[in-house]
Amino acid sequence: MVNAMQLLGSLKRKMTLKMYLTIAMIGGLFLVGVAGTFAGKSTPQLSDDQGSRSCANLPSFSALKSALATAVAAETSGLDNQMWATLVNRDGAVCAVAFSGVNRGAQWPGSRAISAQKANTANAFSLDASSHSGQFPNGLALSTANLYSAVQPGGSLYGLQHSNPVDTSVAYAGPSSSYGTASDPSLGLYAPGHVIVGGMGVSGDTSCRDHNVAWGVRNLLGLDHLAGSNSSPAVGGVSGDAARPDNIVFDITVNPNGGTGKSAGGFGHPLCGIRDSGAGNLTPVEP
Repeated sequence: MVNAMQLLGSLKRKMTLKMYLTIAMIGGLFLVGVAGTFAGKSTPQLSDDQGSRSCANLPSFSALKSALATAVAAETSGLDNQMWATLVNRDGAVCAVAFSGVNRGAQWPGSRAISAQKANTANAFSLDASSHSGQFPNGLALSTANLYSAVQPGGSLYGLQHSNPVDTSVAYAGPSSSYGTASDPSLGLYAPGHVIVGGMGVSGDTSCRDHNVAWGVRNLLGLDHLAGSNSSPAVGGVSGDAARPDNIVFDITVNPNGGTGKSAGGFGHPLCGIRDSGAGNLTPVEP
């Protein structure tokens, strides 16, 4: 894992995109948030060109596909499957859908829509400093991994998963030959200035590997600017790790009576069980 992350870091330095995002995962889903390239501490309002019809502030289809292929090759935990990735803007509109394999059938077909759900969730439940939150005044980045325990029956956010329905008339519109291409009909990222502008989702393997691959894609795209700097305080998170604020948390105590275990912090995720490890070695977020 360490070597893989070092590889991602060296490849990322060759890229010129200057945006950053946050990551989220629910069960087998993985989501991220996106922000535009705004300087300083200002909190600009969304204008028409940043609305639901615009993808101008996000990476292109080709950039997403290239980063996904590189991250999938470097991260070999879980089932070591090929994967899907989706980008959405701040309004949740799909901007790009890509796959890492040789064709659209080389990864689980069902993960295409799941990656979109993850992207939408990460974007929908991550915030920047414009939220003026009392506990997280500089914003809150939540990965879908952080939401696993909270959305279980009895959890503090139970029912949240039902707020992310798929419009099947859109998700499966058009010819299937377009799936995963630049014309796919189909989903929190943070840029310099810590302004959130959208989300990214990755799916196709165990939820833990989904998380790790999405983390690598975000880093390669230059969309992981959540760390504090002289001009911008750090974006908050629930992981307890300032270098990885929206990282997956493994703090669930097994329930001896069966069923879902208890997360000590309320935002934990279970171990995936198949060669999943290394989340603590993921590349730290950037200023």
